[in-house]
Amino acid sequence: MKVIIIGAGEVGYHIARFLTQESDVEVVVVDTDSSKLRRISEELDIAVIEGQGGSPAVLQQAGADEADILLAVTNSDEANMIACLVTKALFNVKRKIARIRNEEYFTNRVLLSKENLDIDPAINPELESARAIIRLIEAPFAYDVEDFEKGLIKVVGFRIGEDSVAAGKTLIELRQSIKERILVGIIQRDEKTLIPKGKDKIYPNDIIYIPVERDKLLKTASILKGGIKKTSKVIIVGGGRIGYLVAREVEQRDITVKLIERNPERCKFLSRRLEKTIVLNGDGADTTLLEEENISDMDAFVAITNSEELNIMSSLLAKRLGVNRVITVVNRTEYIPLAHGLGIEVVISPRLITASSILRYIRRGDILNLTAIAEDMAEIIEAAVGQDSYFTDKRLKDIKMPKSSLIGAIIRDDGIIIPGGDDVIKSGDKLIIFTLRESIKDVEKLLV
Repeated sequence: MKVIIIGAGEVGYHIARFLTQESDVEVVVVDTDSSKLRRISEELDIAVIEGQGGSPAVLQQAGADEADILLAVTNSDEANMIACLVTKALFNVKRKIARIRNEEYFTNRVLLSKENLDIDPAINPELESARAIIRLIEAPFAYDVEDFEKGLIKVVGFRIGEDSVAAGKTLIELRQSIKERILVGIIQRDEKTLIPKGKDKIYPNDIIYIPVERDKLLKTASILKGGIKKTSKVIIVGGGRIGYLVAREVEQRDITVKLIERNPERCKFLSRRLEKTIVLNGDGADTTLLEEENISDMDAFVAITNSEELNIMSSLLAKRLGVNRVITVVNRTEYIPLAHGLGIEVVISPRLITASSILRYIRRGDILNLTAIAEDMAEIIEAAVGQDSYFTDKRLKDIKMPKSSLIGAIIRDDGIIIPGGDDVIKSGDKLIIFTLRESIKDVEKLLV
């Protein structure tokens, strides 16, 4: 497979980094910024070309005639769309994927259709990030929440506390001690990630990822985490695109929302567009303002400004003032370990979310959804089972899964099966598969 990436920024870099771990993928990165290209060339050792991504000559030089996928992920929607348009007109590239941030472009199905730009799909980083934040607001007990099958099943990352029923137990002991059927798909422990087996033990501070049916989410959380309090009050710092999208959605869910924004003109826009959100003009790192707004009574504090430094600083301040649940948006990936090191547990990276969203279209097999988790050391894959699939009509215990992978759930019609060894996979089912990075290629072979 040959992939051309237009844009060598953070999104392009991380997609390229993912793809360099695939032995049979050839990658070429195009950008006008020589310093960004130098970083990719030196750190990832892949081909780079300096030039405009929409230039026919540059695309020809990049080998667009032989490319399977074009990924246009620059910071400019217009540059991304032009690159896709030129590629469609002059080269036989099967799939064109573009990062589109402008909502007017993103929602225009005619513009993006096969007859016109032929972009399939368009990825909106702000929308994807807002959805991730909303999932975390709705699940105040979770370290991470990923939706599959349109939210019917969720894969939830729980951090295990000292008082959790799971702490100090092997998976076998955990199953024996609770009535609910729970399958632990991945354990993240410090710098290590593993697909656990029955005799593996869960320790305090581990992050465990488990598939949960939507209607059983709170019940499962109560078993693992103890008393669960629903989110009823949220304060958001930053009224940009992500902040606006989060507030617009959350205010419709019987949650009180306050939004702090520095820019007076943006505050006017937000006040006009938001129905129930209280919009405040001010600095999210202003202790006096936060105390006046009763910050200690808030269930969640979300920092979503365009400044990583401000997001981290205001989040630390919110924790000091008594907020238990803090969610911080960090674009520059080198800041993520810093934020974690300072005690900010939940960190969202729009650029990493975008890269993860794009990955599903590069993987082979009938993959419906995919997300990278555990600092990109593992992936969760939702895959369809066809009539001729390797999995069809096999019992789970008869399937030879790669060593570092696990079938975590079977979706059948509108129901969820947390499987045991005697469960049989049928044509038309969908599988939730947990896999570490070293086994991804082997999992792909089973899905083709």
